Amino acid sequence: MKEKEQLTEVIQRAKQGDQNAYTTLLNTYWKDVYRFQFSKSNNEDEAEDITIKSFAKAFDKIQTFDETYSFKNWLITISANIFVDHIRSQKGETVSMNKEKHRLLGIIDEEPSPADLLIQEQNLLQLKHYIQQLKPHYQQVIHLRYFQDLSYKEISVVLNEPLSNVKVRLLRAKKILSEIILSKDLP
Repeated sequence: MKEKEQLTEVIQRAKQGDQNAYTTLLNTYWKDVYRFQFSKSNNEDEAEDITIKSFAKAFDKIQTFDETYSFKNWLITISANIFVDHIRSQKGETVSMNKEKHRLLGIIDEEPSPADLLIQEQNLLQLKHYIQQLKPHYQQVIHLRYFQDLSYKEISVVLNEPLSNVKVRLLRAKKILSEIILSKDLP
């Protein structure tokens, strides 16, 4: 079977929800998307995070992929759009004139207020409650990545699993967590 035919078969299996097909696509194209992101950001962590987001979005939208086009180009286009959104979100900070005036006078307090701290704590408790609804292996990977702030490589070592498995598990965990949160927020 030719390489293009094999790829078409893997994409079809992914469209049917085959997790092994997702893993195959991730393993096949990870380096291409990561290299693209690293060339844009020149930051390993940022490139890795955006690459993960790129695959998550691609896997969510895989039903829309048209096999007459290149899968790699489709992925890179998704990744480029996510990078642009990421840059826009970083540039989106605005500063109030009063805040700037207070900063110049040296009287601005950047610490969150007690009310802000209470809201943050309540939100964190709610998030932890949602995370507890995940299967234990998904809870573990979320905890290692976002609460212990470990890199994907470090998680791979802790779990004694290949890096690609860690990436796929984190993708799935985030998707399931998102679905849980969205289902709870609906009226």
